[in-house]
Amino acid sequence: MGLAKRIIPCLDVKDGETVKGTNFVNLRSAGDPVELGKLYSAQGADELVFLDITASYEKRKTFTDMVTRVAQQVNIPFTVGGGINELSDVERLLYAGADKVSVNSAAIRRPELIEEIANRFGSQVCVVAIDARFDSDGWHCYLKGGRERTELNLFDWAREAQERGAGEILFTSMDHDGVKEGFANKALCHLADSLSIPIIASGGAGKKEDFVNAFTQGHADAALAASVFHFGEISIPELKKYLYNEGINVRL
Repeated sequence: MGLAKRIIPCLDVKDGETVKGTNFVNLRSAGDPVELGKLYSAQGADELVFLDITASYEKRKTFTDMVTRVAQQVNIPFTVGGGINELSDVERLLYAGADKVSVNSAAIRRPELIEEIANRFGSQVCVVAIDARFDSDGWHCYLKGGRERTELNLFDWAREAQERGAGEILFTSMDHDGVKEGFANKALCHLADSLSIPIIASGGAGKKEDFVNAFTQGHADAALAASVFHFGEISIPELKKYLYNEGINVRL
């Protein structure tokens, strides 16, 4: 059956609280990230992702303190991202207790960062997050939380990230983010079939079937979601039972 598919709640953190929006805008509060992380860990989530979405310099201390508190409370692996520009940022977050780091804009601006992280800490620590949108001329990568388009093609950049030592790709379809109508399964499938590293699907979870489709049609290794978990629309135990009954290999 291959490796078990992973379910990963994602917590976007702003000023110390979890927030969630639609298509990267209209944020609303969803609670304390440490308490939510603890709850998801207890419910059987496989991993967690915490993203510092306002990683300006003065807020970093707040986020690092939160990472330390999360590490004390949860017993599953967790990834942190946001504002990671150099090895000292990675070191600070791993030292605070994170298992992996996620890099996005900084890796696009300076791709060598991927190699530096992989060489220093191992590929398994380096998750390359890609925010992409399907424009009239194909899938393009975006920077700065989806605000700035680049000329980089999603598939070319994902391949380069793998070649430079990324351990996983976290692909968020901006068109699908928060819309709850399913993941970008065609693009996911293309990524999964052309790369050898795991692909995490993000953007679009609205119902349990969407997760099944991400695994069966999108060939994703993991599915990440936020609002359906934060606002109690789907519980992790119920989702995993459903996936198991649909023939998906998950850890119950």
